[in-house]
Amino acid sequence: MDVSLSLVLDVAGTAVFALSGALLAVRKDLDIVGVIVLSVAAGLGGGIIRDVLLGATPPAALENELYLLIAAGAGLLGFFFHPRIGRLNAGIRLFDALGLGFFATSGTLLSLDAGLSPVPVLLLGTVSGVGGGVVRDILGAEIPLVLRQDIYALAALLGSAACVSIVRLGYSAGVAALVGVSTTFVIRMLALKFDWHAPRPRQ
Repeated sequence: MDVSLSLVLDVAGTAVFALSGALLAVRKDLDIVGVIVLSVAAGLGGGIIRDVLLGATPPAALENELYLLIAAGAGLLGFFFHPRIGRLNAGIRLFDALGLGFFATSGTLLSLDAGLSPVPVLLLGTVSGVGGGVVRDILGAEIPLVLRQDIYALAALLGSAACVSIVRLGYSAGVAALVGVSTTFVIRMLALKFDWHAPRPRQ
């Protein structure tokens, strides 16, 4: 994957996940320090998990201060302008779905570049996508979305699979990235709109 494409996916994913973390912190009535901590953790979490699993150390989020500045900036944006961003729960879900798509796609393409076989690629793409949300929810005292019945990890998995399929068909990484992000985002938002859930055990 081209370095510039990787940077775009990571920066976009960091910004939107950080903003979702900031909105959750505001909803939890945290102070400005808590808002920035939660936004930074959410924004950097997925990328750090991905890079560590791929053996790319130090992770890009720790090697390049741009990521930290973007995450902190998104936190301040959420702190000061949250009334204009929209209703908190709706805003969290929207930015979370975008972050899920960006990081799932980034993890998928980097895994393909590392020469991994299809199953590990899908696994790492999914883990990369859900990582930031898991960190955010744990720090925000929420049950992580990936552990609920919501269509969450499945959206990341299907987006990752779509990305792999486009690459295998011979299209560029840029086209694959667009398809991967869009697939993940659309599936996640449709699941929220129509209240789709994964199966639960019968009681």
